[in-house]
Amino acid sequence: MTHLATPRYFLIYKPYLMLSQFSREGDKPTLADLAFDFPSDVYPVGRLDADSEGLLLLTSDKQLNHRLLNPKFRHERTYYVQVDGQLTTEAAEKLATGVTISVDGKPYQTLPAIAQILPEPKLPIRNPPIRYRAAIPTSWLAISLHEGKNRQVRKMTAAVGYPTLRLVRWSIETLTADGMQPGDVRELSRDEAMRGLNL
Repeated sequence: MTHLATPRYFLIYKPYLMLSQFSREGDKPTLADLAFDFPSDVYPVGRLDADSEGLLLLTSDKQLNHRLLNPKFRHERTYYVQVDGQLTTEAAEKLATGVTISVDGKPYQTLPAIAQILPEPKLPIRNPPIRYRAAIPTSWLAISLHEGKNRQVRKMTAAVGYPTLRLVRWSIETLTADGMQPGDVRELSRDEAMRGLNL
């Protein structure tokens, strides 16, 4: 009789320009380049685009993977977003009530979200850094979503007239990137993972 391996859970801070996968694609860095020896049955739950940074959950728990990727079970993800220009309260309110973006070439109305203008958050320095232009201000917001369409946050900020410059996933439910640096890996117990995900 074969014993099933106990599922394992990892939080990583995905660096800028790294792909959210282990398989090679050209010369781009992947999760396989992190200084950590992951079990072979561990995969990322969802993904972050190469040009986004921050929290990514990896697990061998197939049930959890299915649950978190199923839109029926809405779990909250919070992003810190640096945008081009001085964000107005009106724009933040539009993001919160929902905006129309394009998904697979069709108009899509985003679900209500939480969007708040922030002072600049304390985040690891990005490498390479954002291009600095003295004449054009930038601003930060925190946006919390319960859905994850392709490049959704970038499309949302563009829809209200503020292109995204930097995008960092800060938290998944109550699991946060606090104290982590790009490339860091933190293993969680099953209890920590479930409690952090409010499951």
